[in-house]
Amino acid sequence: MTIHQHDIECREFDPDAARAVRSLASDIRRRLGDTPHIATLHDPELLARIDGRVGELPDSVREAVRPPATAAGATVVRGLVVVDAEFGPTPAHWQAAAEHAADGSLDLDIAMLLLARCAGEPFGWEGQQNGRLVNNIVPAAGHEDEQSGASSTTLLSPHTEDAFHAARANLLMLACLRNPDRVATTVSSVRQVRLSEDDLRTLATPTLPILPDVSYGTGFDSLAPLPTLWFDENGAATTRYDPAYTPLDDADAEFRAAYARLTAELARVCHAPALAPGEILLVDNDVAVHGRVPFRARYDGTDRWLKRVNIRLPERRRRAQESSENGYGQRVVAPFRASTERTVERGMADERGSVEQP
Repeated sequence: MTIHQHDIECREFDPDAARAVRSLASDIRRRLGDTPHIATLHDPELLARIDGRVGELPDSVREAVRPPATAAGATVVRGLVVVDAEFGPTPAHWQAAAEHAADGSLDLDIAMLLLARCAGEPFGWEGQQNGRLVNNIVPAAGHEDEQSGASSTTLLSPHTEDAFHAARANLLMLACLRNPDRVATTVSSVRQVRLSEDDLRTLATPTLPILPDVSYGTGFDSLAPLPTLWFDENGAATTRYDPAYTPLDDADAEFRAAYARLTAELARVCHAPALAPGEILLVDNDVAVHGRVPFRARYDGTDRWLKRVNIRLPERRRRAQESSENGYGQRVVAPFRASTERTVERGMADERGSVEQP
């Protein structure tokens, strides 16, 4: 794997903007107290306050969290105010992080939702982390070698987030609370690879399904085949790629060879930012795949801890064929979708664009 450490776009919150994000999050938390739905962040009053007050943030915040602007499909945003002592020890698993959010990281959860709402529509999945809108990514004992965010000692293979589903995020937001070992997140863009016309044609042919990852459970039956790579309405390369959950042995030799060349190209163009506390990685999930290098977890409260938010960009169009997919029965939790649609119905401008399927 070729690692390009610093060759992706970087942005920075100015100090006043960074303080404004944390200050507004703290004020919302203080006014609500410990709400009864803290485990999922679905409390209607919390969501209403985020939607109603996100406009108080400086315009520079929205500018900083706009989608990546280069072919790399990823952007590092620096400058969010994070103080290690406020979060307590890294939890042993995501459930513990959710259950004890009120003891440390709830303010940052609210800050993440504010930032995600600046970018688009944050959402969760009913079948993942109990539908929580802000996911906690921490190493968990017993999951070291699986292909999920809870792993550690194995390479987390580059993948499109939730590639199996038509309603997957357009934009992924990963914020670092703690990363003392400088564990790198890998990012590779399909718009930087070099493939032959024959390979492009082969990979654009729906050949194999993509299954949900283990965070959603196991035992799923394979559904319809999907294209791995195609060109969108603007002629730009787009991908759904998840080799760990794609039954490649079921394909013929020609497809496997083309898929292997794509995999090698994604490795060749790989960027590997090691996020520091207060840094946010924005990944264009339609363009870039992401993963993580191996590391050895200590399980002593000091391990790497990230927060993740899935974001839908209303202006993005997806392939019309995706509208017929059932997504293995996995459903999104999208509380901000209705408010965006109401804005459009009232004839008010939404600077992120019109609401498109999915």
